[in-house]
Amino acid sequence: MLILLGSANVALLGRWKGLVAEGNQVQETRTLSELKRLVSSGEFDLVLLHRDLVDVAACAELRAAAPGIRLFLLSDRPAPEEGLAFLKVGIVGYANSYIARDNLLEALRAIAGGGVWLGQQVIQQLIMEAAQKGTAAGGERQTVGLMGPLTPTERRVAELVAAGRTNLEIAADMGIVERTVKAHLTSIYGKLPAGNRLSLALLVNRGDPPAGSPAAGAELVPA
Repeated sequence: MLILLGSANVALLGRWKGLVAEGNQVQETRTLSELKRLVSSGEFDLVLLHRDLVDVAACAELRAAAPGIRLFLLSDRPAPEEGLAFLKVGIVGYANSYIARDNLLEALRAIAGGGVWLGQQVIQQLIMEAAQKGTAAGGERQTVGLMGPLTPTERRVAELVAAGRTNLEIAADMGIVERTVKAHLTSIYGKLPAGNRLSLALLVNRGDPPAGSPAAGAELVPA
């Protein structure tokens, strides 16, 4: 994979290069003007992009110059609102600038496979938006047929996920341990056309993906 690293922080560029160099071709850039020039060439498979180098408008411009480019934004102070804002202009990944090596390599695998890699907080925010959209549309969710393959306990877990509850909150609500919640989710994913937390929430809420969100079938890590 040909990867472009974009940051004005020399130390950070060195760190990223050390993490992704094995098995990949890597090029660096430290300025926004050079970044735009290189991205517009269409040669790169992925860009690891430092938040301090771009704003939302610049990110949108990069996407317009090379619509097929995959942009992975790394921020020193990641926050759900920031991640969602950039997600709406087409990034395929969002994480801390100092992401651990194993997590970064996992993210690269997900993105190379056509997935989207987001932090848990961003995923939860998308789920909350889906839940609010479903409520605003009025009426109760028509989930009887959809939930047919699930046990009563799995059905409850799915409904709580769709309401935006975390695994810890679900465990507390149901009087079980978090490990058991995860086991139920694994079983649910095997029974329903939902392979991750966000797609499950969208399915149960019967909503369309929130504006700018990844498709329900996209791989989202962590789930």
